[in-house]
Amino acid sequence: MDVSPALLVDRVLQTRNSQTTQEVQINVLKKAMDMQESASAALLNAVAGNLPLAGSGSVGTQVNTMA
Repeated sequence: MDVSPALLVDRVLQTRNSQTTQEVQINVLKKAMDMQESASAALLNAVAGNLPLAGSGSVGTQVNTMA
């Protein structure tokens, strides 16, 4: 089997470029997921806040929960 040195070098360079592209894409995805995590945490904290129990009546005087 004859392998051209130029062809071999070309294939190695293509593989390296492909790996670099994949690493960049993974880093961008991780940053996007981190941004979504912080945004959703801020949203949940804003919604949750302090929910006081009801002062009277049969609903909301025993359990303080949120669905």
